Amino acid sequence: MRVLGIDCGTEYTGYGVVDLLSDGQNRDRLVCIVCGAIKVSPRDPMPTRLSRIFIGLQQLISEHQPERVAIEDVFYATNVKSALKLGQVRGVAMLAAASAGLEVAEYSPLSIKSAVVGYGRAEKHQVQQMVARLLNLAQIPEPADAADALAIAICHLHTAATIERQSTDRQSNDRRNNDRPSNDRQNNSRRQPPQVKCHPERSNPTGLPVELRSRRTSTP
Repeated sequence: MRVLGIDCGTEYTGYGVVDLLSDGQNRDRLVCIVCGAIKVSPRDPMPTRLSRIFIGLQQLISEHQPERVAIEDVFYATNVKSALKLGQVRGVAMLAAASAGLEVAEYSPLSIKSAVVGYGRAEKHQVQQMVARLLNLAQIPEPADAADALAIAICHLHTAATIERQSTDRQSNDRRNNDRPSNDRQNNSRRQPPQVKCHPERSNPTGLPVELRSRRTSTP
């Protein structure tokens, strides 16, 4: 599976394409295809910046053909104005993916750090170092937005692999249950229900012998 991770920003929008490859021996490895950042000038009007980001992401998707797109779900902003601008960039990223017919997965920073480092409150440099290690890179990707984008892509690949394993395990269990010998089912169907013993004192509430009780009931 090939995933495009996008780290949205108003000046630098990081991107990273990661491939999950198998060597045929049930051993998977992560490979970095490309990473970098789309830089826009903060002096340009916002519509111009959004257009450049959109075109840049479209070119990446067309060139590298990812199967999924992953972005950060909850973003951090110092003020309301910055939050609105980041939201616009996230919308452009989603639009670029949807225009190519790709599904978009969103992950919180906590989920991304947990998937990459194993600790949801890891520091930024710890995430970057682990990204370089997982992708077998000689150095930490630059700029930092590119490393963050790669971390988002790795998070999605780990999550998708876990879901796939769980689905495979459920299907295997279902097949084993359906392949039980038919004799077991037949034996279960032939089992007789337990016999219930009838107590004489409960069936004869009068306490009289059967003969006397029958005479008493026949007397006018």
